[in-house]
Amino acid sequence: MNKKLKEIPKFANESEEREFWLSHDTTDYLDWSKAKKVSFPNLKPKTQSISLRLPLWMLDSIKTTANRQDVPYQSLIKVWLNEKLEESQAGAK
Repeated sequence: MNKKLKEIPKFANESEEREFWLSHDTTDYLDWSKAKKVSFPNLKPKTQSISLRLPLWMLDSIKTTANRQDVPYQSLIKVWLNEKLEESQAGAK
């Protein structure tokens, strides 16, 4: 089947494009059978800085543990938070 595809309009901004695709079917505009899988190995997840107040004894303990494991203490905190999130999500199922 060789379906005539519609031309994708030009959008003024991302918001306008988002609204368009919420109400239109991509198969009218793209031939997904010709799509190729891509990889973005250097793409970093979006992050946001936060301010977190910790008791000094806790921060010192985290830094000591991180030093023993030879990792930055902020990375260690992220690993621990991620582990707890995964445990929590697994327990919720």
